[in-house]
Amino acid sequence: MEEYLVPTAFGEDEFVEKKSRFIGRVWPVETEQEALDRIAEMKKKHYDATHNCWAYIIRDGAVRFSDDGEPGGTAGMPMIQVLQKEQLNNIVCVVTRYFGGTLLGAGGLVRAYTKGAKIAVDAAGKSMKRVWSVLYLPVPYTFYERVKLEVAAFDGIIRDTQFGAEVELEILVAEGKAQSFLDRIVDMTAGQVEGLVTAQEYRAFPVKGKEEGL
Repeated sequence: MEEYLVPTAFGEDEFVEKKSRFIGRVWPVETEQEALDRIAEMKKKHYDATHNCWAYIIRDGAVRFSDDGEPGGTAGMPMIQVLQKEQLNNIVCVVTRYFGGTLLGAGGLVRAYTKGAKIAVDAAGKSMKRVWSVLYLPVPYTFYERVKLEVAAFDGIIRDTQFGAEVELEILVAEGKAQSFLDRIVDMTAGQVEGLVTAQEYRAFPVKGKEEGL
């Protein structure tokens, strides 16, 4: 199964540029119809706005955008370019503008709609959808902090921690890294800590830093 980035959740942010108010929003969506429904929802909510520009990318599906009355190439295209640069899929973005009376010019509009999309993406966060191996790892307290560092080094996620006679961890690691991670733990602890793979899940979990670069 393929791995790819999606927005973690709904994200919203806004700013004012020369008295024009720009509101950027993004949503995770699974289908083109969901994307169109979100766009329609914003057009209804902000019926009094000057423009409701939008862009969306559906993995293995449609890639579309609209300037919604702004000069051609100054809104929808910059927005779609942000989504592509961020390597996001299954996402829809709407940037609403309330005109403040001062013209921004073509360059100013491109910058404003680029910013509107980017701040919304940042607010939403990114998640990696991939096959994750679920690991069970019982760890003596003396190795707990070192194991946490190794999980981070392998871009893993500690999903559950139980403190008892030892620390029992449920860890998610990318499928292709699971065996290397387990081997590293055995080597690091001189065989005192061993884990096992208990399941696999194909789903999205938040990521940050170098994970985003794919």
